[in-house]
Amino acid sequence: MEKESNLNKYISVAYQLYTVDDEEEVLVEEATAEHPFQFITGYGIALDAFEKEISSLATGDKFDFILSKEEAYGDYEQEHVVSLPREIFTINKHFDKEHVYRGAIIPLQNEEGTRFMGQVLEVGEDEVKIDLNHPLAGKTLRFSGSVVEAREATNDEIQGLINRMSGEGCCCCGEHEDGDCDCHHHKEHGEGCHHHGHHDHKGSCCHHHSND
Repeated sequence: MEKESNLNKYISVAYQLYTVDDEEEVLVEEATAEHPFQFITGYGIALDAFEKEISSLATGDKFDFILSKEEAYGDYEQEHVVSLPREIFTINKHFDKEHVYRGAIIPLQNEEGTRFMGQVLEVGEDEVKIDLNHPLAGKTLRFSGSVVEAREATNDEIQGLINRMSGEGCCCCGEHEDGDCDCHHHKEHGEGCHHHGHHDHKGSCCHHHSND
C-alpha cells in the first residue's frame, strides 16, 4: 500500500563517513554535494539511527554524529562466513573466474529469491569461502556533512522507490544523482532493496549471478 506523501520526506545529503576505533578515524566513503546520497524517509531505506538524525533537518543544515556498532551494522558474526560449493559459481559449465576471485564482492540469491552481496575470502578446488557480513559490521561510524535538499517527497518519487523495491531498476537502497547505487548505510550488505535487521543467510544460500 502506498503511504501518504506528507509522511515521507525526500532528502539528499553530502557527507563523509568514517570508521572510529578509539581515537583513530578512517574515511571510508564520501558523497559530494554534486552527487549526494538520496533517500525517502519512512521506507526503511537507511539505518534507523541515520534516518532519525537526518529526518528533522532542513536544507542547508549541517550534521556530525556517531553511530555505535549496535546502531549501525551490529557485531561481526563468524557464522556469516560460509563455504559454498564451487559449482554454484559456474556459467555455461565454466567457473566464473572473471568475477569470483579473492576480494571480489559478488551478488548472490537464496532460495526465497532474496538478493544480497558477499565478499570472496578464498577460492578453493571444491568450495568458495564467502563473507556475508556487511563490510562495516563491528564498526563505530561517524557521519559528517550537510543536507543538500530536504522536502516532501512527490508521489512520482515514492512510486519510483516502490518500483525499485519490487525489483525494477537499481537493486540498492538508494541512488546518487548520477544513477550510481550506494549501499554503505543501508540496513544490509546489498540484500535486495529495503530490509530490516540482519538477514539470516544460513541454510538457504545461494545462487550466484554474474555481474554481466
